[in-house]
Amino acid sequence: MTHWSWRGVSVLLLMLLQTPAFARIVIDVRGVSGPERENVLTFLSVERNKDRRDLDADTVQRMFNRIDEEIGNALRPFGFYAPQIESAYREEGQDWRVDITITPGTPVTLEAVNLTIEGPGADSGIFDSMRAQTMLVAGNRLLHADYDRVRNELTRIAESNGYLDARLLQNQLLVDADAHTARVDLRLSTGDQYHFGEVTIQQSVIRPDLMERFLRFRTGEAYSTDLLLRTQFALDDSLYFANLEVVPGARDPETLSVPISITADRGRRRLTFSLGYGTDTATRGTVGWIDSRVNDRGHRFRSEIRASSIQRSAEARYDIPIGDPALEKFSLLALVQREERADVQTVENSLTPSLTQVFGRWQRVISLGLTHTTTDDGALNSTANLLVPGIAFARVPQGFLGETLFTRPFFIELKGSHSALGSDSDFLQLHIQAERAIALWPKWSMLLRAELGASTVRNFEELPGIYRFFAGGDRSVRGFGYDSLSPEVQVLQPDGSIAFKKTGGRHLAIGSAELVRELPRNLAISAFVDAGNAFNEWGDKLEYSAGVGMRFRLPGISLGIDIAQPLSQNGSPRLHLNISPQL
Repeated sequence: MTHWSWRGVSVLLLMLLQTPAFARIVIDVRGVSGPERENVLTFLSVERNKDRRDLDADTVQRMFNRIDEEIGNALRPFGFYAPQIESAYREEGQDWRVDITITPGTPVTLEAVNLTIEGPGADSGIFDSMRAQTMLVAGNRLLHADYDRVRNELTRIAESNGYLDARLLQNQLLVDADAHTARVDLRLSTGDQYHFGEVTIQQSVIRPDLMERFLRFRTGEAYSTDLLLRTQFALDDSLYFANLEVVPGARDPETLSVPISITADRGRRRLTFSLGYGTDTATRGTVGWIDSRVNDRGHRFRSEIRASSIQRSAEARYDIPIGDPALEKFSLLALVQREERADVQTVENSLTPSLTQVFGRWQRVISLGLTHTTTDDGALNSTANLLVPGIAFARVPQGFLGETLFTRPFFIELKGSHSALGSDSDFLQLHIQAERAIALWPKWSMLLRAELGASTVRNFEELPGIYRFFAGGDRSVRGFGYDSLSPEVQVLQPDGSIAFKKTGGRHLAIGSAELVRELPRNLAISAFVDAGNAFNEWGDKLEYSAGVGMRFRLPGISLGIDIAQPLSQNGSPRLHLNISPQL
């Protein structure tokens, strides 16, 4: 570098070092915490403008003069109408320091709450939850958010159940700040109930009778925005349509009816790609083809090719809607799959027809699998031809419309095979999964997960590898490798040595408890304890682990990171990473 280039660099560094430092406001607020403190900081001008570059003494003074009024406005929604505020500010070098001490004072309590509902819908039962609400009750502290929530919920319930002319005749919150009391008067007039009127459908994608079976309402039924939205969701989830619109028309006060217009174009065939990563599978990818409308009877076709370090598969599914087409179908699934689980390598070629139906909150799937499978577990290489009938039940959410279930509150499946059906193996297997999230207090929850499997088979070697149980991994007992928990057998090697091979087990038991704390910016942290194992005899040893994790919920991507330490064995902490599309 030349003499002059060094000089240029020196001048640039000197200019950077001499860049003027801008004054800031440092704020210390004491006396309030939680939501009250957050709201105070939101209202304070000195907080919102603390990093401005044009701060001077006059500007700071003007903002300081607003502190009492701003804090008063910030605390009223929480029932504090007469707070005592002590504040001062001073210069500290180039900065200003603002110290604020708040004594919230005696909160305003509800002295009387009058909630009146009148009109034709008053005794319909739709307002029972509002009459039983515990947010606005005499003796409670006044919270403006509760008042707004109850008021808005009254009109929402009325309108969503067809009382489109409902209005609040009285809407008063009277506060006596000196007496620290408040009175609430809410009076709703429901007006008459509207009904669904004429339904106009403009589409040529599927047959009219199939289209009508998607509707969650009928002409003449009480108008409901919930049923209208459910119809929109059911049609959207079918993937038959593009540019779908389910639109209510202008209500007719004479006939008390609301006409509905439905328009839709044909959806497109789609080629799909996804790429993910997990410590169980390493990199994994999927390529799929979807023809959501093979014909006007609503038949669907979907094929996928999946690949990872432990599994390679190709499958094709053909679905025929039956009954309620949003929920029920007859399916035919063809699968070719090669999989490595611990020391077991399996190949499966199967064709499985199934019938899916929904009864209330339960989804039932009846299937009959025609399977050719090969199992190589190091000790034995066997092939089996099987006819496997099965039945499964899954608990589905309220208002379920057939969408993919990524978590199942409860799932139970029973399947088996017998030589009387022409199968090469006799076995019966039960598999149960359960998950539950329990809200403990704001931003805290507990996730509980359990899995149980049990098999009856005369000789374990007769149980094909695709039906054996393994434990360990990201969604099993963390702290242990994927499918690393399994009974072992001794295998004589060609050189005469003895090797231990993990060949899977007849039974499975897994349990997990996870405490989760929600954080800002779609983040969460957790602490968990896992236990479980795959085994051949009930009462065999379980393995245990504990750890901590973090969740990142990003647009389009879900990232989970767990670090788990085995407790029942000597071992180092294990990292569990799962990156996948946010479906």
